[in-house]
Amino acid sequence: MIKLTILDGHAVNPGDLPWDFLKPYADVTVYERTPQELVVQRIGDSDAIFLNKIQITKEILSACPNLKYIGVLATGYNVIDLDAARERGIVVTNIPAYSTDSVAQHVFSFILYFTNQVAQHSQLVMKGDWVKCRDFCFWNSSLSELAGKTLGIFGYGHIGSRVAQIGKAFGMKVICCTRTLKPDMPEPVDFETLLRCSDFLTLHAPLTPQTTNIINKDTLALMKQSAYLINTARGGFIVEKDLAECLNTGKIAGFAADVLLQEPMAKDNPLLGAKNCIITPHIAWAPYETRKRLQGIAEENLKAWLDGKPVNVVS
Repeated sequence: MIKLTILDGHAVNPGDLPWDFLKPYADVTVYERTPQELVVQRIGDSDAIFLNKIQITKEILSACPNLKYIGVLATGYNVIDLDAARERGIVVTNIPAYSTDSVAQHVFSFILYFTNQVAQHSQLVMKGDWVKCRDFCFWNSSLSELAGKTLGIFGYGHIGSRVAQIGKAFGMKVICCTRTLKPDMPEPVDFETLLRCSDFLTLHAPLTPQTTNIINKDTLALMKQSAYLINTARGGFIVEKDLAECLNTGKIAGFAADVLLQEPMAKDNPLLGAKNCIITPHIAWAPYETRKRLQGIAEENLKAWLDGKPVNVVS
């Protein structure tokens, strides 16, 4: 039986999803978290490893001669030196398309936060403002319907497609900017048109040299003053100081994100305390059902590799 080590199991499983499903395949050791300096010590004699955000460098691979398989417990695999893994014949797999529904749901939790102001009004009620009100209802900020609003989607993969479906169900007009046109996609537009026309602009493209810092002072200046920007994809899309300035000066209506350039959030991040800025701590992928699905795909990946027919291979 192979030796399998999980380096940062807490991210996927803080205790509500056991790792017992791996026992038929391997002798399993689980670490909740692993400091970078302890990686070699913990996986030096492992045949296979699972990880989420731990960096696996060429130097680490050179120090682990038994290692034959790396299972990334996420879709992104930029933490692995793929060239070094290929040189050593190490198979690297990832978990594709496991969080489509949960991330699309998170996008609309942000959108509905801005349109319905449920949290704000519930807080006012609990403070006693409704008790003191002379009318049967009150609101202290503008509420709006989604029907008829324009939803702009940057990138049209699994998540972008699901977001489009939900937007249409709300009666929104959906426009999309993407590299690859697809038969079922909504109205395709160029990036400038996407910026100018969107009431809600949500980002779902891959992070590449072309998309890095694509949201900056120049592109933000093209957006409507009444528009909202949403990012559940990658923090690297956004020049955060430019966005903070736009929020604080009212050049766009609001911003919501589940991802930032540096995670955990730096204490000097310019978005911390910015006006009309909502940030969640990278949890769009984290519902119980989503993480359980991730574990299921991780098991399938491991079993396929052991059977000599690896799937979801990225190296």
